[in-house]
Amino acid sequence: MSAPTIDRIAQARTAAARESWAEAYGLLRAHEAHPSRALTADDLTILADAAWWSGHVDESVAARLRAHAAYVAGGDHRGAGLASWWLSYEYEGLGRPAAASGWLHRAHHHLDDQPPCPEQCFLAWTDAEEAAARGDHAAAVAATRRMTRLALRSGSPDLLALSRQAEASVLLARGRRAEALALLDDAMCAVTAGELSGMFTGWLYCLALTQCMEAADFGRAVEWTNAAMEWCAPPWTGRPADAAAPPSGTATDEGAAVAGAPASLPMTVPTGENPFRGVCRAHRVEVLDLLGAWALAEAEARQACREVPVDCLESAAAAYYAAGDVQRRQGRLEEAAASYAHAHELGRIPQPGLALLRLAQGRADAAVAGVDLALACRTDHRHDVLGRARLLAARAEVALAVRDVPGAAGAAAELEVLAGDVPLLRAMADTARGAVALAEARPESALRLLRRALGGWLELRVPYEAAQVRMLLAAADRAVGDEEAARLELGAAHAVFERLGAVPDARRAAALLTGGARRRLPGGLTAREAEVLRLVASGGTNRDIAHALVISEHTVARHLNNIFAKLGVGSRAAATAYAYAHDLV
Repeated sequence: MSAPTIDRIAQARTAAARESWAEAYGLLRAHEAHPSRALTADDLTILADAAWWSGHVDESVAARLRAHAAYVAGGDHRGAGLASWWLSYEYEGLGRPAAASGWLHRAHHHLDDQPPCPEQCFLAWTDAEEAAARGDHAAAVAATRRMTRLALRSGSPDLLALSRQAEASVLLARGRRAEALALLDDAMCAVTAGELSGMFTGWLYCLALTQCMEAADFGRAVEWTNAAMEWCAPPWTGRPADAAAPPSGTATDEGAAVAGAPASLPMTVPTGENPFRGVCRAHRVEVLDLLGAWALAEAEARQACREVPVDCLESAAAAYYAAGDVQRRQGRLEEAAASYAHAHELGRIPQPGLALLRLAQGRADAAVAGVDLALACRTDHRHDVLGRARLLAARAEVALAVRDVPGAAGAAAELEVLAGDVPLLRAMADTARGAVALAEARPESALRLLRRALGGWLELRVPYEAAQVRMLLAAADRAVGDEEAARLELGAAHAVFERLGAVPDARRAAALLTGGARRRLPGGLTAREAEVLRLVASGGTNRDIAHALVISEHTVARHLNNIFAKLGVGSRAAATAYAYAHDLV
C-alpha cells in the first residue's frame, strides 16, 4: 500500500470528522479512481455521506449499497442495519416506496435481535411515524419513549434531540400542545447552541419549522426560521475541526426546481453548499409572507425553488404557493394562477389561495367548489391546524361573497372551536366571526370581535390581515353611525395596502374613502351601488369593478341594472354623467 493512498484515506476520515464533506468526497473519489485496495465499510459510509452533502445523490446510494454489502460480509449486523435504514430513508425520498419498504425490512432483520443499541433509535423513529400516520397514538408515544431510552443509553446528543422532536410531533397530534412545545424547545436548544452534527441540525430545523407552522405557532416560526437561515448561510463548511464526528449516514437530497417552471428535472446542489438551505428558505417564505415583506418573500420563493433538493419537492410546492398568494393579493392574477398550477404539479392542493383567486376573477361558484373540496379532503385537523384554519377562514369569506351567511357562520363557528388560545388562530377566528356578525346586521357584536381581531393581528405584526380587519371595522363603524372612526380605519387600511402593493384592496379602500362621508345618497342608491357607480364613472369595466370590490361580474351586472332603474338612465355614459352631476365621484 503506497503512502499517498494511506494519507488520502486518513485525510478523508479526518475531513469527515469535522464535516468538511466536499474535501472528504474529493479525497475518496481520487482514491476510487486509482484504488490500491477496497474501501472498508466505514469508509464507504463516509463516501456515501460526502457524496450526498456534495450533491451527488446517485453516488451516495451506490456507495451505501456497497457499504451494506461490506458490513454483511464482515458479520457486522449493527452496521448493516443502519446502512439498511438509511437506504430505506433515501429511497423513500426518491419516490421508490417498494425499495424503501424492502430496505426497512432488512434493517429490522439486522437489528431486531440485537441488544439495545443506538441504531435501533432509527427504527423506533420510523415505528412512531407509521403509528401516528395510522392514528395509533398510543403506539406512537410508546415508540418515541423507546427511542428516548435508547438515545439516553447511547449518550448521543443527536439522537436525544431527535427523540425529543419525535415525541413532540406525536403529542401535538394528540392536542397536548404545551407538553409538545416544551419538548420541541428542549430539542431546539441543542440545535441553536450548535451541539449537534450537521445532518441532525438540518433535520431538526426542517421538522421544527414545519411543526411550528402547522401548529400556528408564529413566534417560534419567526425565531427558528431566522436561526435556520443563519446556519445555512454560505460559506457553509460544516462543524469546527475540534467537534465530535457525527453518526454515519445521511438522507438523499439533490435537485431543485427552476424558478418560473415546475420542478421536474433534478439539479445538482453546488459542492460545498448546504443542501438544507432550499427547504429552510421555503419555510422563510411563509414567514415573510405573513410579515408583509412581499417583495422579499417572492424573491426568496424563486431562490428556494432553485435550491430545494429532489426528495423535498413539497418545499418547492410551498414556495410556489406562497408566491401565488403574494401575486393574487397584488392583483397579478395570471401570475398567481401560474404559481398555483406549479404548486399543484408538485403535489400540493393549492387551496385556499386558488379559491380566493377564482373569487377575485368573479368565478364565485368555482371558489365555493374549490374550498369545499379541500375541506372535505382535509379531515384530520390535528396534523395541520393552520392549514385547516386557513381553509375555514376562506370558506367564510367566499360564503359571504355569495351571500351564504349561514354557510359563513358555520365555517366561523368551526374555526372558533379550532382556535383555542393560539394567537394566530384566535385572530383568524375573531375576524371570521366579526365579518359574519356584520353580515347579520349585528354591528355592535361585529365591532367587539373585530377590535379584538385587529389587536391580535397587530400584536403578531401581520399587516395585510390587520388592514383587512380595518376595512370590516369601517363598515361596522358606519353601521352604528360613527363616520369619523370609519374614515380613520379606511385611511389606515389604505396606507397599508399601498405599501404592500395590494392594488385591488387599495382601490377599494380609496373608493370607500372618497364616497363614505355621504350617508344620504341620491336616487335611492345603496352604499354598494354608489361604489359601483363611482368605479363605472372612473372608466372601470365590469371585470375591473369585480376585481376591485371582490365580487363576481354577475353581481356587478345586477348592481348596474338596479342603478340604471333607480336613476332612470339607460347607459354607462348617462350613469357617469349622473354621478358627476350629483358629486358622487
